[in-house]
Amino acid sequence: MPNWFQNQIRKAFYEKDYYQVKMLNQCWFFYQKKESLRL
Repeated sequence: MPNWFQNQIRKAFYEKDYYQVKMLNQCWFFYQKKESLRL
């Protein structure tokens, strides 16, 4: 997981910004799925 992404998630959790957390999670899972299809 990229460093900037970890920072975004940490910040969202710290601020209890659940919408942001959910959005970042969806982005990450989408990215993971896309990467696994590429292999």
